[in-house]
Amino acid sequence: MSNKQSFDVCFCFHRKFRLRMAEPPEDIKNLFEKFAENGTMTIDDLQCFLIEFQGESSATKEDAQTIFNSLKHLNIFQRKGLHLDAFFRYLLGNLNPPLYSKVHHDMNSPLAHYFLFTGHNSYLTGNQFSSNSSIHPIINALLQGVRVIELDLWPGSKKNTVEVRHGGTLTSPVDLIKCLRAIKDNAFVASEYPVIITFEDHLPSNLQAKVAKMVTGTFGDMLYSPHSEFLMEFPSPESLKRRILISTKPPEYHESQRRRDESGSTNHEREQDDEDEEEQDATPEYKQLIAIHAGKPKGGLDIWHIDPIKVRRLSLSEQQLENETKTRGSDIVRFTQRNLLRVYPKGTRLDSSNYNPMLGWSHGAQMVAFNMQGYGRYLWIMEGMFRANGGCGYVKKPEFLLAVGPNNEVFDPDEPLLPVRTTLKVKVYLGEGWHSDFHHTHFDLYSPPDFFVRVGIAGVPRDTKMMETEPIEDQWVPVWNKEFTFPLTVPDLAVLRVEVKEYDTSGNHDFGGQTCLPIRELRTGIRAVPLHNKRGQKYKSVRLLMRFEFDNEE
Repeated sequence: MSNKQSFDVCFCFHRKFRLRMAEPPEDIKNLFEKFAENGTMTIDDLQCFLIEFQGESSATKEDAQTIFNSLKHLNIFQRKGLHLDAFFRYLLGNLNPPLYSKVHHDMNSPLAHYFLFTGHNSYLTGNQFSSNSSIHPIINALLQGVRVIELDLWPGSKKNTVEVRHGGTLTSPVDLIKCLRAIKDNAFVASEYPVIITFEDHLPSNLQAKVAKMVTGTFGDMLYSPHSEFLMEFPSPESLKRRILISTKPPEYHESQRRRDESGSTNHEREQDDEDEEEQDATPEYKQLIAIHAGKPKGGLDIWHIDPIKVRRLSLSEQQLENETKTRGSDIVRFTQRNLLRVYPKGTRLDSSNYNPMLGWSHGAQMVAFNMQGYGRYLWIMEGMFRANGGCGYVKKPEFLLAVGPNNEVFDPDEPLLPVRTTLKVKVYLGEGWHSDFHHTHFDLYSPPDFFVRVGIAGVPRDTKMMETEPIEDQWVPVWNKEFTFPLTVPDLAVLRVEVKEYDTSGNHDFGGQTCLPIRELRTGIRAVPLHNKRGQKYKSVRLLMRFEFDNEE
């Protein structure tokens, strides 16, 4: 890389800027002096650093040797040990990530004890009204680790085929069989843990029979079918590895509702006739597919009723959930300790935007369904939460959402006086990689960029805040050395937000990268934090050097 860069200001004038390489901050120099001997860090010294400063209590000499081996190709590597520059390159490298990369949560509890990475209208390529339906968004979601795929089933134009589309809109259809095959081929690339397909079923019984044949023919032994009509408790993710589960309304519910919709009748004698016909029309092959029985609120019934002999899935819109939380917060938490709750975007989100997932998570909702084809801070928060547990798509709920007290009391999400449980200290040292990943005039035609960093918490309302550094002018490798402090009342649900902006005097700052990281999974110490683009794709080179430290309250 040249150490100088020119920008054309006009035909006869050029501005030249020196390209600065990343250099170790003062904190790192001091750490190196503390753990190294005579300017060299041996394998034993590095192991001590990993254990004592980075908090990696189980770090071995083999771990330290792996780090040594990764640096051998660098000119700054010495056989006797690491010099300062090599130690610095390790800290900024791929072997020093902010999160653990392996599944480490207990995966043997019932499904209801986990948050599941969940998609909404998983087949849409764009907006909810006029975009195309395709298998590609389904594939992309699965490869990202999404574990719940939603398909809307409708009769084809000739009424003898089944297609997937968003009903009542101008979206184009895609054949159901193509979607099923795409799921089969990609379900377990990113994660071995089960994939749940939720059907929004708008089919008559003859087409439900066709769906049953398609599903069993496509998935075969991958398909999980319970031995009884109802489950008393959901099985665990571990027991369902590499299995496909179907979740939808039982067919008789659909048949009766469809007839009432078509006839517009509310006559009681007619409803009784419907019930008799339901038993005759119900498709046994289709019914046997259903591993997780689903439904939506029905008038007159307590939707949070807990059946002691069977579990189910309930679906609410984001607006319905918000209304219910105003008076039934603890009841929702209690319901979600055994049953599944799916929350989906309200119908007015035609642009495929998303909503704040924290309301659902803080009430125990396992399936907070998102439009994965969009982007924005709520989707970034969702992606951040599911970077936890090795990115497998299942995150164990915090214990307080599962606990029941001696008087049958459960967590109250509306409790205003929750104490501070821990304080997170975040220090942003520097960033690098933009010069490699972007054209030199991408941010500014006439000078290098002026980057600043926004750092904050997405969590329960009391914990949520954003702070930022000052912009560093004309630097591709900005150094901030700025520390932030975040008191947290519910750290187990909190996500660290990091966003880099390129300062513009107009206030319309350019985007320079982002990431979100689950607080309870952060590795303490100094870490290299890779940044992602707006679509959640990781940049090749752009990263920040940051330090994370927790002060637990008594």
